[in-house]
Amino acid sequence: MEFIFYGFVFWLGGTLYQTLELWWRKRTHGSMFLAGGCAAVLLEFLCNGLFFAFPLILRCLFGAIIITGVEFTFGCVVNLGMGLKVWDYSGYPCQILGQVCLFYSVLWGIVSLPALLILDWLHRLIV
Repeated sequence: MEFIFYGFVFWLGGTLYQTLELWWRKRTHGSMFLAGGCAAVLLEFLCNGLFFAFPLILRCLFGAIIITGVEFTFGCVVNLGMGLKVWDYSGYPCQILGQVCLFYSVLWGIVSLPALLILDWLHRLIV
């Protein structure tokens, strides 16, 4: 049942990530489905699993770090490695290689709160 649950979490994360992008930037890319799926699975496994005993605010901070790490990894592969130029944060302050920046990392921390609560609710409902 856990495997099916994590498959669902991957699908949900990918779908919501692309939906957020369409709402925020008015465009998305297929690689963002994979990034969102990976981020959601990591949030569930780490923040709602291994680190569940930590205070929620700290788990949201971990969420920001996790999602930023996933974005950086996908950015290095998709944008820098494959040259697809899906996004570029080089014009933002406090950015790294144009792939991540402090502004979006803070937003990911905020988004982590409802994400963690929804994932926890889904885990209790399904598993």
